[in-house]
Formats: sequence, structure tokens, C-alpha cells
Amino acid sequence: MRELDKQNRFLIESCDVNGQIVQLDQCWRDARARTEYPTSIQTVLGEAFVATVLLASMLKMDGKCTLQVRGPGPVHLLVVQVNSAGECRGLARWKEEPVASDVKSVFGDDATMTIAVESSDYAEPYQGIVPLEGDTLADAMGYYLSNSQQLHTKLIMSVNANTASGLLLQKLPSSQARTEDEDGWSRAKQLASTVTDQELAELNAEELLRRLFFEEEVRLYDATDVVFKCSCSRERTGNMLIGLGEAEMDEILAERDEVAITCEFCDAHYSYDAVDIAALFAGAAEDAAASNQIH
Repeated sequence: MRELDKQNRFLIESCDVNGQIVQLDQCWRDARARTEYPTSIQTVLGEAFVATVLLASMLKMDGKCTLQVRGPGPVHLLVVQVNSAGECRGLARWKEEPVASDVKSVFGDDATMTIAVESSDYAEPYQGIVPLEGDTLADAMGYYLSNSQQLHTKLIMSVNANTASGLLLQKLPSSQARTEDEDGWSRAKQLASTVTDQELAELNAEELLRRLFFEEEVRLYDATDVVFKCSCSRERTGNMLIGLGEAEMDEILAERDEVAITCEFCDAHYSYDAVDIAALFAGAAEDAAASNQIH
């Protein structure tokens, strides 16, 4: 039985190929728990979670990595963010359910994918914007990685209601190659292509690699955890409302029964009625008075 919500790096030494396996379970279920996604949108969102976890691990950064897709199609926004602690959050916004599952039908012909990296390792945040290439998000991400890193890349992903999984292979640069096996990359790709959705979803990393590359020399590294977690909270949302001012809150309450805030990264919903708003500003006034007394 495999462990839940893990990411495993491995090296196919006999082929000079690096790899990663990502298997998201509770993390994936938590990610879609607040919204009823149609199946086609659920699939592409799950693929985005897997792809972003893979990318963040490859960058080995101390910060956060964000994948965003925007387009004129039925799904006009998809965003997933992963930080260096393995904490993920993300969502999709749509106008209607796509009629087909290819990325052009889902996001539209002129859709673009943006990769943004904020890290203490870089003086300035990095952002790359590329068109969506291929039929699937796996194709688009594979194309992006192949071109941005100038390394042959193969990415396979599988998503269902309970699990979002992915298998990534990347040919080592010639400076790091240890063998002279010219067929190593082709062989690794062909073997990886035999993986089934069930194997990718259900087998632990060790058993999966044994089945796929049983005649190759494979080194499996220690797994790291992945978890769904958003930095939003009722406290932070309340502080934001206090910053907007009591007069503005009163205007909103005069038009509606509540002030409603929805997190743009995880769809968490926070609502405040008149009593909640009054308590927020009363607490802020008490804190300010206490601070003045101290100083």
C-alpha cells in the first residue's frame, strides 16, 4: 500500500534520465472540496496541481511557484501555487462546461500559460508566458520544460475523483551523463509510456518503478510530503476589511445583508454580518487604544 500525498525523485542511472513521481490524494480532494467542478475542468485542474508540484521541485527554490492559464474559452482562469514547503492551493473559474477536453476547447485558441517564480534565490521574480502547445496540459508543460531548460522531457498525468498523479522523465544534460548509451532516453520514454492510469494512481513509487523499469538501474530518493494549504484565514480577511474602513463596510451592509469575501486561491468563503463587522472594528479600536497606552 502506498503512502498518501507524496513526491518522489528518482534517477534511471542506466539511461541517464532523471525522474519524478507525484501522487496527490487528500491534497487533491481538499483542493476541489469547496467547488463542484465539471469532470473536464476537474481533470485539467488536477493536471495543473501535479504539473506545478513537479515544476516547483525541479526549480529547488525557497519561495513559491505559480502556474496560471488564461484564455477566452469556457475556462477563463486556472491558477495553482506551490511553495517550497510542499503546500499547494489553486482553483479554476469557468463560464460554461467545455464541449471537449483538449486545451484549445477548454481555454480557447489564444490561451496562454504563465509560470511565475518568487524566491529568495532570485534578485527579481521570474515570469515566463508561453502559448499552450499540444492537446493536453501535460503536453503544454512538457513543451515548456523542454524549451526553457533545453532538455528532452516526457510528462504523463492521470486524474480521477480521488487521485491526481504524474510521472516526469527528463534526459540528463551531456555534462552530467554517466553512460554512453545512445538509446537510453528512447528506451526510458518507451517504458514510461506503458504505464496505466491505475498503476499511476495506486502503486507506490518503488513498485511503480520496478514494473516500468525492471531491467534498468534505478535509484529512488526519499519522498517529500505535499499538502493542500492556503494562507487565507478569517483573521487575515478581517484585517483586510478593517483596512478598507468602517464607512465602506456600512455602505456594503446597507445594500446587502453581509460582506462576503471569497479567496482567489482556494475558494474559501468568509461572510460577515452587521454584528461581525461591528465586532471587528470594536476590537480594532481596543487594540489601538492598548497600543497607545503602551507607547
